[in-house]
Amino acid sequence: MIVFDKPKSLTDAPLHYCPGCTHGIIHRLVAEAIDELNIEGKTIGVAPVGCAVMAYDYFACDMVEAAHGRAPAVATGIKRSDPSKIVFTYQGDGDLASIGMAETIHSATRNENITVIFVNNAIYGMTGGQMAPTSLPGQVTQTSPYGRDTNHCGFPVKVCEMLSQLEGPEYLERVAVNNVKNIKKAKAAIKKAFENQVNGKGFSLIEVVSTCPTNWGMTPNDALKWVDENMIPYYPLGVYKDRSNKEDK
Repeated sequence: MIVFDKPKSLTDAPLHYCPGCTHGIIHRLVAEAIDELNIEGKTIGVAPVGCAVMAYDYFACDMVEAAHGRAPAVATGIKRSDPSKIVFTYQGDGDLASIGMAETIHSATRNENITVIFVNNAIYGMTGGQMAPTSLPGQVTQTSPYGRDTNHCGFPVKVCEMLSQLEGPEYLERVAVNNVKNIKKAKAAIKKAFENQVNGKGFSLIEVVSTCPTNWGMTPNDALKWVDENMIPYYPLGVYKDRSNKEDK
């Protein structure tokens, strides 16, 4: 009896991510949701600019490459042109919360019937570790070598909290993938986000608190601990908006 297997919605291509990066875990959770809902044949993913720029190599469904930050706009166009498709974006914090902030907010406030997977690792990964919109106060990066100074750079953007103030979105939840318990919760949230789209409920965004050992300058194990000790206290996990059961924070 098979108790563990590769999801059918993932290809056999080796992942290019750095050792200890949790993008691979998140990819698997997305693929498992697609498999379990039996929607691979009608799913279209939108890849971003960032570490996941080559997501089209890893997901077995149809994929579209979007310009930097424009994934929600591209997803909106695809979904509106063929509402029978299941459309998701897979975006990092630089892509979604910086150059793509307008697209994110407006697709959310319109309650577009799409699913957004938002990977928050608090740094620009692909371009070498610069400070991101989500970098923590005092966090050392390539462009904040003495730590993020909130007097000069402002405070991090808390995407779920911000979007929860809009009337439009159907479902917003922040999860993490730094241990088995959190991974199970993340899978349930991602699957629900896809189910919402299948049922025509509207905009769902899952923020996944993730690691970047390379640009954080840490070992993979230390990066997982840093998520627990620093990321999650600043970015509390939980449901921030759910119009189905009123579990908003």
